[in-house]
Amino acid sequence: MTIDLLRSVLGWCAVINIGILLWWFIFFVYGHDLIYRIHSRWFKIPVETFNAIHYAAMAFYKLIVVVFIVIPYFVLLILV
Repeated sequence: MTIDLLRSVLGWCAVINIGILLWWFIFFVYGHDLIYRIHSRWFKIPVETFNAIHYAAMAFYKLIVVVFIVIPYFVLLILV
């Protein structure tokens, strides 16, 4: 695998993963009640806990994407 191919793959992975994160955030903001209703049928949790779980999961997902995809992409841009 060449460096150019790896850089291209990482770039597209970053775009796709950031798109998923944005989709998740927008759906959570505008469809909060629907999502909470669906999940509250399965798990009996209060709204505050539900919100904390989602925001923590979004933060973890963003951290993973930045550390393992975005930073290596920029390193390859700088090195080559």
